[in-house]
Amino acid sequence: MEVQASTSASAPAPTPAPLVVNAEYYKEIERARRYLRALISSKNCAPMMLRLAFHDAGTYDALTKTGGPNGSIRNPQELNHSANRGLETAVDLCEKVKRKHPCITYADLYQLAGVVAVEVTGGPTIHFVPGRQDSLSSPKEGLLPDANKGADHLRSVFNRMGLEDKDIVALSGGHTLGGAHKQVSGFDGKWTEEPWKFDNSYFKELLKSSTKFPTPSNPPTGYSQQKPSSSAAGEDSTGRRLFIFSTDQALIKDPKFLEYVMLYEQDEEAFFRDYAASHKKLSELGFVPPTWTSRVITAVKNSSTMAKTAAGVAFATTAIAITFYYRQRSQRKEE
Repeated sequence: MEVQASTSASAPAPTPAPLVVNAEYYKEIERARRYLRALISSKNCAPMMLRLAFHDAGTYDALTKTGGPNGSIRNPQELNHSANRGLETAVDLCEKVKRKHPCITYADLYQLAGVVAVEVTGGPTIHFVPGRQDSLSSPKEGLLPDANKGADHLRSVFNRMGLEDKDIVALSGGHTLGGAHKQVSGFDGKWTEEPWKFDNSYFKELLKSSTKFPTPSNPPTGYSQQKPSSSAAGEDSTGRRLFIFSTDQALIKDPKFLEYVMLYEQDEEAFFRDYAASHKKLSELGFVPPTWTSRVITAVKNSSTMAKTAAGVAFATTAIAITFYYRQRSQRKEE
């Protein structure tokens, strides 16, 4: 649904200060992660958060080193791009998290929201490295994939980012979540029967949509974009039409893409593995984590583990002491 962005969510912030990723920043990231889990689960907004993360990152140009996951999507100029229609709500929800955790950059927050959206819906765990710097410079319009186009367009867009065929197909699997809304894209429907569950059903529905079972050497031809009223993909259990975009159809019409579609349709573990790797790549386009960031993360995790271990040892010691006390007391009574 199209919602007007609130002033707090879309108003440009002052020029950001240089970001320092230290132990406290990482701890704040983990606190925000917990808050996001609860927020996304309660609002049923996982598809929207995943789309926000993708659209903030998907403007990257590997040649000019511009765009990418830098939080610029919150700027009114970029948020008003036609491809970002409907994301005002996601930006506003993230603003709630930002107010609770102000030290976290928008760039980190939006990508963290995408990671959490996948995890809370049953998808793979995606390794998240913080440290993205915010930008107030928005890219030109037209850098994101156009759902009405085909394989050549997909390759052009994703190759510009520095991504490959496997990334294109794996990331397209994110369509297992959510659906299309008439107010946003002109279409109304969803890709799978369970749009709140992250699994490999998107690829199963893609292959079902073909009039004959395709193979890489004999892909289906002659498709046109399916609207809900005439969807080749059928209906879900509630009677609501399933549908596919032209960019979805391209994945089974192109022999190289089709190889990955067939793999992921048959092997969910392979899909989860490749999706996690591709999502991480997308979330880090143009972002080179400082060499010491990994040491900070390791130190915080080790500290947490040591604290838990110490607590466990203390508990065990107390339990032993109590047991010994009662045994001694019991023996005295018997004497």
